[in-house]
Amino acid sequence: MKRLLYILAIVLVGFGSCKKALDEPAQGIISGDDLNTPENLDKLVIAAYSSLGNDHYTSPYSSMWPYGSVRGGDTYKGGDGPGDLSEFHLFETFTGNRVDNGLIDQLWFRLYVGVGRANEALRRINTIAGADYPKKAERQAELKFLRGHFYFLLKILFKYVPYLDENLPKEEYPTVSNRALTNEELWNRITSDFKAAADALPPTQTDAGRPNKYVAKAYLAKALLYQAYVQDENNAVTSIDAPMLNDVVKLCDEVITSGKYGLSDDFADNFLSAAENGPESVFAIQYSKDDGTPMGRLDFGHALNYPMNQDYGCCGFNVPSHDLINSFKTDASGLPMFDTYNNVDVAASLDFKTGTFDPRLDHTVAKPGAPFKYKTDFIFERFWARAPAVYGAFASLKEVVTPNDAAFKKIPPFMSSSKNWQIIRYADVLLWKAEALIELGRHLEAYPLINEVRDRSSKSKALLVMANGTPTSNYNVQQYQPGVNCNWTQDYARRALRYERRIEFATEGYHFFDLVRWGVAAQTMNAYFNTEKTRATHLSTAKFTSARDEYFPIPLNQVNFSKGLYQQNKGW
Repeated sequence: MKRLLYILAIVLVGFGSCKKALDEPAQGIISGDDLNTPENLDKLVIAAYSSLGNDHYTSPYSSMWPYGSVRGGDTYKGGDGPGDLSEFHLFETFTGNRVDNGLIDQLWFRLYVGVGRANEALRRINTIAGADYPKKAERQAELKFLRGHFYFLLKILFKYVPYLDENLPKEEYPTVSNRALTNEELWNRITSDFKAAADALPPTQTDAGRPNKYVAKAYLAKALLYQAYVQDENNAVTSIDAPMLNDVVKLCDEVITSGKYGLSDDFADNFLSAAENGPESVFAIQYSKDDGTPMGRLDFGHALNYPMNQDYGCCGFNVPSHDLINSFKTDASGLPMFDTYNNVDVAASLDFKTGTFDPRLDHTVAKPGAPFKYKTDFIFERFWARAPAVYGAFASLKEVVTPNDAAFKKIPPFMSSSKNWQIIRYADVLLWKAEALIELGRHLEAYPLINEVRDRSSKSKALLVMANGTPTSNYNVQQYQPGVNCNWTQDYARRALRYERRIEFATEGYHFFDLVRWGVAAQTMNAYFNTEKTRATHLSTAKFTSARDEYFPIPLNQVNFSKGLYQQNKGW
């Protein structure tokens, strides 16, 4: 697709050859009209898909770990200290973030490249006759799905963004304000893309990376769930839209009853290259290696997140926090310790045998003395951590692979792999439905859904062993039994759902956005800082400011490029 870039390449070789150079088409250039063939339109669609994984380790968006895990207290930034990628340190502590943070501007730009590619392909496909392009309606639906994805990310990151679609002439782009649409109207544009995709996509796709009808319904459910929590201009949640929640339930039911998806037998399968595109994978970015391109289609978004031993070499980012590690504790009945999990810091003592833990701990966190990524002769050691005195001696596991994995590839000085990264898992769908039911007051219908996820966790212990077969930690996770081990009120159900989302999707990049959606970001993050800064001195100045820190500022470069048309977000 890189060959399809628009390039102005007029080479003048002396005055005498000037007219010939201007009259003949430049070699290696394709004209706009030449793109309007079925074959080339399909290539433009693929170019739009390629934007899903075209991120860079300084501004990743395939995985949202710097924005959702680091800002949500699941992980510390990591690396060699606060000065290493200091822009991420400002994300983590909130107090020093600024409108001229260059990595926020990069993020904005890269996401709009994705929007632009989808729009360009749509603009051309819209003009071709269906008889000439039999895949027209299907490709239009795929592009709207992709555009919906990019705008969804822009929305949860920045709240107010300019909405540009394929019907807007490019020369009018500079006239569109980021406040041309209200918060509600912007959500409606995003959900309309997913609705259009769900209506036109087939129920099954041959290519694993293309969304089908049910994938679009799942993403629509996600977007509607976010939209249902109505925010005011101070980013506070003022109400929850019940009709939207009912739509979420209906859409999730359609995905669940489609028969196409289910929980993987072992939690580990979601994060192993050998098991990718399994039953739980609703929508995933498809990476590749040895595909004829110089470096392959690799996961650059996680390139910094490998440990510092001789088999890897760099770079120790996205380090699980003490708070997250402690949150995997369970009580004697095998349930989460909502209020007391953080009273004793097992991340400091490294005592994972006295108490009991949810098995998802060891699928998520690499601990000193334990096998790394299920490899019993590959033991994670403290010296693998890059800055243990600052960030502790742990590492994130879900995104990485072992050095002998077929998907692994070094991109010196960094590491990468061709392992897929999942955007939507079936566990998401179950918990979205449970969340909607709880907020609708139908909480007694929700606990079986949460229990499905917990039951799978309880059965995901086969790979969590030392070389002699003994368990890596002491495990005990049980299902909720209303009236037996819990009092399943709406408030209790809400706490259970929110806790379950955290430990199920820990380090996957969305926890912070859950907190903002629920309207609890300020209280949660400041409570986290009050305790965590006693364990991690790099957080000594950290503080979350409500009515500001729920969203990134509109990048100053973008405000300047718009000549002041873009309005800055609240508090910035």
